[in-house]
Amino acid sequence: MQTLLADLKQALRLFRASPGFAVAVIAAIALGIGTTTAIFSVVNAVVLKPVPFPEPDRIVQLQITRDGAAFGTSVSPTKFMVWRELRGEVFSDITGFMVGVPLTFAQADVSEVISGARVTEGYFRVFGAPIARGRAFTPDEDRPNAAPAVVLSHAFWRDRLAADPDVVGKAVSLSGAPYTVIGVLGEAFDLRELGDPQVFVPLQLDPSTTDHAHTFRAAARLAPGVTLEQAQVRMAASIAAFHARFPAAVQAGESFTAVTLREALVGDTSRTLWVLLGAVAFVLLIACVNVAGLLLIRASRRRREIAIRSALGAGRRRIVQQLLTESLLLAAVGGGLGVGIGLVAMRALLAIDTAGLPRLFDAGASVGMDWRLVTFAVAVSLGTGVLFGLMPALASARVDLHTVIKSAGSRSGDDRREGRTRSALVLVEIALAVVLLIGAALLIRTSIALGSVERGFSADNVLLLRTSLAGSRYASTASVEQAVRLGRERLRSIPGVVDVGTAHSVPTRFESNLPFNIVGRELPQGEFSGGGDYAVTSPGYFATFRTPLLRGRDFSDADTGGAPGAVIVNQSFASRFWPDGDALGARIWIGGGRMDILGNEPEREIVGIVGDVRNRGLDDEPAPTMYVPQAQLSDPFNAFFLGNIPLVWAVRTAASPGSLAGVIEDELRLVTGVPVIDTETMEEVVSTSIARERFNMLLMSIFGGAALVLAALGIFGLLAYSVQQRTQELGIRVALGAEPEQIRRMVLRQGAVLVGAGVAVGLAAAFYLSGSLASFLFGVEPRDALVFVTVPAALTLIGLATVAVVALRAGRLDPLEALRYE
Repeated sequence: MQTLLADLKQALRLFRASPGFAVAVIAAIALGIGTTTAIFSVVNAVVLKPVPFPEPDRIVQLQITRDGAAFGTSVSPTKFMVWRELRGEVFSDITGFMVGVPLTFAQADVSEVISGARVTEGYFRVFGAPIARGRAFTPDEDRPNAAPAVVLSHAFWRDRLAADPDVVGKAVSLSGAPYTVIGVLGEAFDLRELGDPQVFVPLQLDPSTTDHAHTFRAAARLAPGVTLEQAQVRMAASIAAFHARFPAAVQAGESFTAVTLREALVGDTSRTLWVLLGAVAFVLLIACVNVAGLLLIRASRRRREIAIRSALGAGRRRIVQQLLTESLLLAAVGGGLGVGIGLVAMRALLAIDTAGLPRLFDAGASVGMDWRLVTFAVAVSLGTGVLFGLMPALASARVDLHTVIKSAGSRSGDDRREGRTRSALVLVEIALAVVLLIGAALLIRTSIALGSVERGFSADNVLLLRTSLAGSRYASTASVEQAVRLGRERLRSIPGVVDVGTAHSVPTRFESNLPFNIVGRELPQGEFSGGGDYAVTSPGYFATFRTPLLRGRDFSDADTGGAPGAVIVNQSFASRFWPDGDALGARIWIGGGRMDILGNEPEREIVGIVGDVRNRGLDDEPAPTMYVPQAQLSDPFNAFFLGNIPLVWAVRTAASPGSLAGVIEDELRLVTGVPVIDTETMEEVVSTSIARERFNMLLMSIFGGAALVLAALGIFGLLAYSVQQRTQELGIRVALGAEPEQIRRMVLRQGAVLVGAGVAVGLAAAFYLSGSLASFLFGVEPRDALVFVTVPAALTLIGLATVAVVALRAGRLDPLEALRYE
């Protein structure tokens, strides 16, 4: 311990004597560790942190696979009933649940829309939710047509009902119906991972259902002694039982599986974050290489000191220990500074935009210090200190006093060897910078491509307002049709409003997909003609979004429930299913009679064909899509839709819609009798849809910029020190008649070779690694010629500019001062 304290005191004295060196090293380390820790903090919060429930690794989500790949997260009532039979054998409990259900809560003549959840009776046991007051649902309350019951979240009970101690047994009004309160959750139960519902009502599935619509999610808690792998095997085997009951409902390549709840919540985000962490590790490596070069330079200047210490009896191990202590102290200071700056910067970035990353709540407030992040920061700081300090320490420990004295005033073999080492380090810096900058350029081109892609709709001056028309008042399709028609008339009468339409989904946010049969075509048993995205719209929808009508007609007020069934399809739908014929006038049967909720679905005539729209995201190709009129839904289908999905009013205005938002909200409240849930512009929706790509591009650009700065500093430092070491030699050359231009050319040649070699190595590495970015790119190939030419050329010019600065300084060398240089 005394030796360590002595080494620390010695290191502090040396840093005080050379504050510029210490600041440069600490800044480089802080940059490398800060960026690395910032990304790891997000990886920790999103990917590594367990879900906040008892025994979180025992909770699994049940889902479907197609050809070995995940096929969405929603499941059907029929599948859930088959899986429920595994309770006791594979699962201790199982639940189905639907979150984000809009419910209108009315109290004292004031109503507001709250977020609810429909759950089966096993929900609270699966997630280990404590019941602070009352009880959870019973199996009888979870059956169809049972008396309405509700379990309240602690926050809802506290904030909306003033923490009424006698709330159990009382009724609350939800979407116009009285629900009896049977329980209140405990205060400590964190609901944010599950959509943060404020109230829970029974899902009430029919045990004898034949409904194959995928409408909710399913989760289960593994039975004692059952592993995840065993559960996956048993889930895969259950496809046989499902096929035996519903042979026509099993698609080719379909199977069942279970994944941990954490994996289900994170989805494919984990791969994105691990790739970003790998990219930022390059910045850390560049910082380490830079610092190693600085320490080698410093070690050469301390050669005499180290040789004298060695002559006085200090062993090689003791010298290495001292030098490593200095390196670790620098790493500790730089690491601590970097961790603090990195966390603050990342939380500030996430406060602006969380980029749609899951599990980040309160604008990224969940990103913070815990034992995983502390362990990572300490490990990275110590590892960095050893990484950049070991080579200079070992090199310095090899010198002896006789060699130092003998080589004074000349370049020794050690000098040349260290020069080659420093050159190699700078070459590595340049190569890593090329890789990062090419990655950043590819993502920048992706962002540009997404911004200019043909969307199939116009987002300018479109305001979106969501309302919940659930409850007995809107139980019939006719009542909704009347509200929509009156609402469109009232809104179009507002000065400045151009078009109005309604839908359950808007472009970039489509989620519904349904199968269909083409009337008159023979099908293999158990097969559909196909499937496509599904949207329920009103007249005015296509005009509001400026989606072109290519052929046929648009919906009109004549498309009522009593009129013949109508459907509009997009160009992709018509081209795929009528490649050699005409889709207009053909008839399709949506759902094919396989779903209870679509039992009264009529055959529909294709009355129009519209242009393709990127309904599932700007980076997704347009899928075959069916649009049906709101007024022609069956009452059960209408009640299902409006009971679980808010109705979106899309309003196009002549100018910026912000000034009209208040007036439009007031009119909708008067027409529908319910408050507006939220308001946003379509431009905001589009921006949100590409937030992840924008986030990736921003971070990679920051990494690339940091790499470029560090590489330029490395080139400058190496060449400047090389010129300094050769000062006497260059002075002699000038004294013997060498022109300043010759000196400049010599330095330029040395630097150009180094830059060229580094760019070449980096180009080869980027060509090999760019394939890993393929899934993050849109509209650009992983080995895009423009990027692979422009980035190396730009980096070469920047490198040569840095070399030119050193060369100009070398060309102004005074021979008299150079000859006196020691």
